[in-house]
Amino acid sequence: MRLHTLSRIVTTLYVWVAMVAFGGILVETIVIYPNVFHDPPASLARAVGFFEVTGPADLFPPMGALTVALAVASAALLWRVRPARPWVLASLASLVVGEFLFSVLYFWPRNEIMFTEGIAVHSAEVLRRTAVEFETGHWARLAVSGLTAVLAFTAHQRSRRAEAPA
Repeated sequence: MRLHTLSRIVTTLYVWVAMVAFGGILVETIVIYPNVFHDPPASLARAVGFFEVTGPADLFPPMGALTVALAVASAALLWRVRPARPWVLASLASLVVGEFLFSVLYFWPRNEIMFTEGIAVHSAEVLRRTAVEFETGHWARLAVSGLTAVLAFTAHQRSRRAEAPA
């Protein structure tokens, strides 16, 4: 397979996965979170029961790993395409720093408090405050996810224009 074809396939997959991830986070924001966070701690306990078989924690970590792998591969494959390079690197940075590290450092501890430890360890007030913190931070994560998708798409488009005959 030619490098050009591999680059096109990988960058197209990266854009697709980044957009699907953004869509998933958006749906989670509109459909799931209002139910999860409307009346903590009772709504948190119901969410734990509802997500017993599968939930966001089953989808987003593997999807995030796939997105990072495709972003790194896209950055490597587009390195020589000057018009696309800053865009793919910016998408990788927003993905790794704004989504992955932010999730690990900000959301994972709050998930632990709300969904693992819950009322058995924390007061209702702590759970309510943690839920508000989570929802507030989630808006930033949603914006960064959208930014990642837009940057990945822009890199993809810049690389296609660079390869088009003049």
